[in-house]
Formats: sequence, C-alpha cells, structure tokens
Amino acid sequence: MSLLVVPKETHPGEKRVPMTPATVKKLVRAGAEIQVEAGAGLDSGFSDAEYTEAGATIAADRSAMIGAADVVVRLHKPSLEEVPLLKEGSTHISYLDPFNERELVEALKARNVSAISMEMIPRTTRSQKMDALSSQANLAGYVMVMMAANKLNRILPMMMTPAGTIKPAKVFIIGAGVAGLQAIATAKRLGARVTAFDTRPVVAEQVESLGGKFLKIDLGQTGQTKDGYARELTPEQLQKQKEGQAREIAESDIVITTAQVFGRKPPVLVSREMVEGMRPGSVVVDMAAETGGNVEGSEPGRDVDINGVCVIGTGNWPNAVCSDASEMYSNNLYNLLIDYWDQEQKQLNLDFEDDIIQGCVITHQGNVVNETIRNHYA
Repeated sequence: MSLLVVPKETHPGEKRVPMTPATVKKLVRAGAEIQVEAGAGLDSGFSDAEYTEAGATIAADRSAMIGAADVVVRLHKPSLEEVPLLKEGSTHISYLDPFNERELVEALKARNVSAISMEMIPRTTRSQKMDALSSQANLAGYVMVMMAANKLNRILPMMMTPAGTIKPAKVFIIGAGVAGLQAIATAKRLGARVTAFDTRPVVAEQVESLGGKFLKIDLGQTGQTKDGYARELTPEQLQKQKEGQAREIAESDIVITTAQVFGRKPPVLVSREMVEGMRPGSVVVDMAAETGGNVEGSEPGRDVDINGVCVIGTGNWPNAVCSDASEMYSNNLYNLLIDYWDQEQKQLNLDFEDDIIQGCVITHQGNVVNETIRNHYA
C-alpha cells in the first residue's frame, strides 16, 4: 500500500491546500494510506478533524512524513532544502516551473525522484480533468475582475435613477485564454461593457458568445500552438498590437492583461505612457506581474499608483478564493492519481507509453525524461 502525504504549504501567504477531505476520502477508498500535516487545510476552511474523519492520519513531524512518503502532493515546488528529505524512488507532484528551475530539476533527478509538473499536463480532451493550470486560471479571471471593481472609483453596471443615468464602465481585457474568458464573463455579469483582444483570431467567436466585443488588430500571421497557447509575437507584431489597442486602453475604466507565453518571460503590452493616458481613478490588473509583467510599471505583489491609475500586481490570484481553488486543484490531483492507480497493488504506476505521463513527468529513475525540458536545457 502506497503512503501519500500532504505537507502544509510554506509559500508566503499561501492559503490553499493541495488535497481536500473529500478527495482524501475517495483515495482512501481506493486503498491509499494518507498522511496530512497538522493544520495544512485550516486557511482554506478544512480542519484536521475533517481529514481524520475522511480516513487520513494527521502528522506533526513534517520531515519524517515527507521521508516516508511514496507520493508527495503539493501546490508549490519544493525548496532545494527539502529535496534530500524525499525518499529515493518516490513520486513528487506539484507545480515545478521546470523551464526556469534547472537546479531544482537536477536535484530531483539526483534524488531519483519521479517528479510530475502540474504545469506540463498536456492540453488534450482526456487530460482536461487533470489540467490544474486551467482550473486555477478560471478562478484567477474571476478574482481579477472583482479586485478591479473594488478599486475602481465608479460602479460597473448601467444604472437608471431619478437623479440621472450612469453609463456602464468600460472593461478591456487583453488575452482571451481561460483566465481572460472568465474575466469577460464576470465583467459582463456585473454589467460592464466589455471589449477583448487576443492574438488568435479564432477566439473571437468565444469572446462574442460571452457578450464581449472583439477588438480587431491586423497582426499578420499569428495562430496558436498545438496545446492552444498563443504563439510568441515578433517585435514588429508587438508594436502593432500596442498601437492598435492604445485608444481602447485610454477610454477604458478597467484594463486586465492575461498574456503569458508558457516557459518564457511574458510580453510587455501596456506601456507606462498608456497607463498615464487613462483617466485618474481607473484600474489596471497585470496577471503576469509575478513573472515579469505585461504592464510597464507593475510590481509583483503590490498595488502601484501611476498618475492616479491603480495598477494591481497581486499575483497568486486563486489564493483569494482559496476554498474553491483548493477543491479544484484537489480534483485535478485526484483525476491524475486515479487514472494511474493500480487497484490490486494499491499504488501509483506511471505508464510511460501514455501521452499524459510523457508530457508531465520531468525526472524519473535518475534522468530528465521529459523531451521538451531536456531540449530546453541542451
């Protein structure tokens, strides 16, 4: 029987927990032995007693728990200091940021750990239920609109009163991926007038189906990757995009940027000059602030005032709705684990003939086995 452990998250300010009591209960029924570090779920509203009732054991000794585990599940990547605690031959599942964490990947390889990167789950029909990036981005889209609405000095919906009619606020969303589409839907539900832009013309129909207007900018050949991500633009195309959206930004009350290029620094799409051209009291939300930023002048983890415009760079957006975010991530983990769970042996068996495993396992048996990451390091 495999021992699966859930350490408490140590990332500053993190409130989410990677596995909820409901998921623990299902895995215990499948034959897993589960230990949860004391207090791991408290910030998300899950008590130690709930985990115990679900069939888990509460562990007080973090180091001993991690050292005994066959499978470790968490949200954030482990610290380099904790990698030596992992049992050789164990499986570790979390976000890993493998494109930018070569030293960590090498440490996991040296420890003979099978490291699964949740960011690298392929975007296929079969893997949708495991896709943590999408589930968390969905919540991020909602949270960004709500944060912007709370900072804005006016209301979002049109309001007709005896004292006069208030026009709806204008919201401009750059990037119509999972987060952007949810931001569009949320802003529309709140009554705003929404315009969106994406480098992939194919998403225009999705924007319009949510009640948004798609801003057309001729960038020439763009398109998307096989996984549905926007392709990186040339410097010339980026300049065309900036020029094409400048007027929309100036006229908007809220601008939300969601453009991220997987594994690379995000493009700067909104210049400081554009922010300064917005009305005082307006709000800009930079989803990518923590990884380099789409907005010139945004700062990770902070709100910045630029000429009277509030630029929000909070980061870790799903953390603001930690209970739902924990539930969704936990469901993603469960779907991944149960698909490769040996019911007879009651253990996790990774099938390297499977395309999902080929896509998300980074290290295994002392090697970097992921072709994309191996080529990236070459």
